[in-house]
Amino acid sequence: MSTSELPPIKLSQWDALILESLNPQGWHADELLQRVHAGNLPVDDSKFKFDYTRLTELADSDPAAFEQAVRHGYQIKFNTLRGIASWILLAYGQEPELQLEPGHEAVIASLTAQEHSRLNAVLSYGWVVRGEQPASAEARSTYVIEPLVRA
Repeated sequence: MSTSELPPIKLSQWDALILESLNPQGWHADELLQRVHAGNLPVDDSKFKFDYTRLTELADSDPAAFEQAVRHGYQIKFNTLRGIASWILLAYGQEPELQLEPGHEAVIASLTAQEHSRLNAVLSYGWVVRGEQPASAEARSTYVIEPLVRA
């Protein structure tokens, strides 16, 4: 079975946020894996105050699954509205708009086609991304991320 046929590794929303917060370091997958296994990670001084020892624990508990998540992506087990907004901030470096009015809760973000595709793959069941595909791969389009079913 090839890696494209494997079911996605499922990470908690918090673990996914911690992993995405390392993007600005610019480490390729091999370096990231080596640093995580060695516990050689930075101190987070962002508003999130991530404890990167969590990634080392995760990698030590199931090295193959962690490597698959780093190299081939993952799906989040359960998303929250604010968690989706934080993920977009960490993954794409943009602050999305949050709509918190009861019955109309949503996250609104401007994404490229590639960002849209990755977001769709990462989101847990129960969320839908609505919007028009941009005309070109580099163009951005506005997307609304909202619950599939509203209470």
